[in-house]
Amino acid sequence: MAENLRSRAQLRRAVLSSYFGSVIEYYDFLLYATASAVVFNKVFFSNLDPVLGTVASLGTFTTGYLARPIGGIVFGHFGDRLGRKRMLVITMTMMGIASTLIGVLPTYAQIGVWAPVLLIVLRVLQGVAVGGEWGGAVLMSAEHATSRRGLWASFTNAGAPSGMVVSTLLLTLMGAVTTDAQFLSWGWRVPFLLSVVLLAIGLFIRLKVDETPVFAAVRERSGAPLLEVLRRHPKNLLLAIGVGFGAFVAQGTLTTYVLSYAVREGFSRQTVLNAITVSSVGAVIGIIGYSALSDRIGRRPVVIAGALATGVVGFLLFPLIDTGNAALLTLAVVLGQSVAHPAMYGPLAALYTELFSTRTRYTGASLGYQIAGLGAGLGPVVFAALAGSGTGVISAVIAACCLVTVGCVLVLRESNRTDLAEPAGTPAVQVER
Repeated sequence: MAENLRSRAQLRRAVLSSYFGSVIEYYDFLLYATASAVVFNKVFFSNLDPVLGTVASLGTFTTGYLARPIGGIVFGHFGDRLGRKRMLVITMTMMGIASTLIGVLPTYAQIGVWAPVLLIVLRVLQGVAVGGEWGGAVLMSAEHATSRRGLWASFTNAGAPSGMVVSTLLLTLMGAVTTDAQFLSWGWRVPFLLSVVLLAIGLFIRLKVDETPVFAAVRERSGAPLLEVLRRHPKNLLLAIGVGFGAFVAQGTLTTYVLSYAVREGFSRQTVLNAITVSSVGAVIGIIGYSALSDRIGRRPVVIAGALATGVVGFLLFPLIDTGNAALLTLAVVLGQSVAHPAMYGPLAALYTELFSTRTRYTGASLGYQIAGLGAGLGPVVFAALAGSGTGVISAVIAACCLVTVGCVLVLRESNRTDLAEPAGTPAVQVER
């Protein structure tokens, strides 16, 4: 009885730690995404033509995504060798420090080309940190859970839109209490500087969580988790990348490219931020709800339905924005981020943990997820470059990426009943022949 109570208490702590840690990580990471769309082109690339400045600014945003697989490999290796908890403390600290330093970074007008160079360095550190954070945070919840794994693991994914809500609300607040000149001068810095406060709170929570019982029970650990994943689970890794790619392309579109596109089409920055904030709140509910549903009816039907719905929304998104109506702009973003996208994104937290065995799970899940995550980083830049070709082309690309997700999910067997405490080296999910 006492052991069960302790187990439940640790599960609650693990879920809280994973959720709050994810909120902090994605608050910092997505705060940069918002700032890159509306601020950095004027602060760090002021020497460029406005269109080129926007592309360059979104390009620095992309570098964070390019660095995420590195974080997945490095922290995955040590997470599979030494434990999940230690790595999560390091990744949270890295993210908090990098984001705080962005808040004090000199502008292009002050130090010239060194400003964007330092910005890119700090963005890479953010990417490495979040690349290592996600896998460990998901495993802390999933490996502590004895049932309803989809629900408990989903709180990590729910941290992404939660972080977006916090970051956009703070940017909104700063925009409301400052003039445009003040906002570009110092107002945008305040949310970044607050990262140090969130870091202190997050570390306090995280240090109270025990190592996962599933990992602690493994007696033989892989000496080279990455090599084992590549040698023993290559199909699962490739399918993991394919399953998540469409979700990330849609995520980058809905949270970053739409902001830049709508502002360029005449909407005020605040109007677009309000729409994204509302849709992000809905995304939190959707991610948790759809993930809980995947525990009951399976991961596959939920993710497939979400992918198909997101592909359809891709064709509605830009026509609704092009109306110039704020209500229809909000409807478009809500349909995408709150209704369709959470179904294909939420269950991925549990699904990725079920694709790999315990001794390589941190590495395999992190690497698959973070390589797929390149879609969110590359999407806005590619779409900005394709803007002259018309929004129909962009919508078609989004739909095609969603179909990739559908195809990969169809190849996988259902995994919601998988036991994570299987003997080390046994693949958690076998692909159908």
